[in-house]
Amino acid sequence: MFAGQAGNMNRINTHLNQRNDRPWPRHALFLAALILGAMVLITVRPAFGVVEIDITRGNVRAMPIAIPQFLGASDSDRSLAAKISNIVTNDLARSGLFRPIDRKAHIEKISSINSRPRFADWRIIKAEALALGNITLVRGGRIKAEFRLWDVFSGRQLAGEQFTTNERNWRRIGHIIADAIYKRLTGESGDFDSRIVFIDETGPKSKRIKRLAMMDQDGHNVRTLTSGRALVLTPRFSPTRQEITYMSYAGGRPRVYLLNIDTGQKELVGDFPGMTFAPRFSPDGNKIILSQQDSDSANIFVMDLRSRRSTRLTKTKSIDTAPCFSPSGREIVFESDRSGSQQIYVMKADGSNQRRISRGGGRYSTPVWSPRGDLIAFTKQSGGRFLIGVMRPDGTGERILTEGFHNEGPTWAPNGRVLMFFRESRTKAGGPKLFSVDLTGYHEQPVATPSFASDPAWSPLIN
Repeated sequence: MFAGQAGNMNRINTHLNQRNDRPWPRHALFLAALILGAMVLITVRPAFGVVEIDITRGNVRAMPIAIPQFLGASDSDRSLAAKISNIVTNDLARSGLFRPIDRKAHIEKISSINSRPRFADWRIIKAEALALGNITLVRGGRIKAEFRLWDVFSGRQLAGEQFTTNERNWRRIGHIIADAIYKRLTGESGDFDSRIVFIDETGPKSKRIKRLAMMDQDGHNVRTLTSGRALVLTPRFSPTRQEITYMSYAGGRPRVYLLNIDTGQKELVGDFPGMTFAPRFSPDGNKIILSQQDSDSANIFVMDLRSRRSTRLTKTKSIDTAPCFSPSGREIVFESDRSGSQQIYVMKADGSNQRRISRGGGRYSTPVWSPRGDLIAFTKQSGGRFLIGVMRPDGTGERILTEGFHNEGPTWAPNGRVLMFFRESRTKAGGPKLFSVDLTGYHEQPVATPSFASDPAWSPLIN
């Protein structure tokens, strides 16, 4: 739940097994493994009442889906229903996998989500899936939401859910429904019900004020978490708790803090005067890993958050920095200049078996392991260009997704299919802005923020 938003979401899954851990069904269909390459082809066809997605080389084809404006009994219900259905539509469109059909082209006028749709009408406009919803404001400032997902080809219902929540959570309802549709039609979890923590930057470059801020993944519900009186940098989400670790230079000293998002409680982890890169959590949330500088070298340490004991993992005269755990916690990726230039290395969690994996030309930095475990994202500088790319954990299959003026700081969506990063402006009066790009490299788009923004970090899915 969002901080300060009381009340749990109560859900009833219709025609599907009840699941309490997430608000959507967990039945999955097959999604072919992503074939790394410059281009992909997505073909969609009916298969036993569900949609099967095959990914091969070619051009991207998004799936046509019809999402009529959700229904409501009263004017207030209908007003809120329109907003929520628009959130669902926008979420799915931004994914690049779906093409919501213009509502002006809809033939059937839906009057009840409990009636069987006229599928012939939806086939005429070439819809392959149909999502219907109904929103009701109930007593006590709560919302009752219902939705149904249909396979237009077979006429079968793929998903149906009913749930209630606090009225303040109305935007989350749209994200949850979009996640449910994405899950049922791709077999993989969506990333819509998630948040981004980032550095909000205001003022001229010479006197830039940097605050810790947070927003929904679509750029809404922005709120600042620090006052701006002290410089803050490099926030990172805990994988297991609604908690953020970040650096602060309060009093001119670099310190690492833990911030509980729900309570606002802040905890000092320690002073790290030689720290060269922000800490990241281990997959179990019980440790943080960071880099500390000593004289002309920097090495990687891991700290147990319960005992506050640190263990040194590298011991070199070079700069070892930007460490990140693999999802299993058994390996760590980091950057090092031990070969003469910045390159990406992988080692076991105890510091053994250190090996270089980057082999392309240029300098590599800010490696981040995908939550799926199949790829490592990175920043690359080559020929005066700043690139964001991915490679497999053994260094093979390197692929550039986007390039631009000073791209930096990739962070993974919780489903491992989208990256967010920041890009500096070329103009003298400009500043950094956030962008996202999916693994095809086709769907790059700006992420709106109230002011300049840098160093994004994606949260896990909200529980």
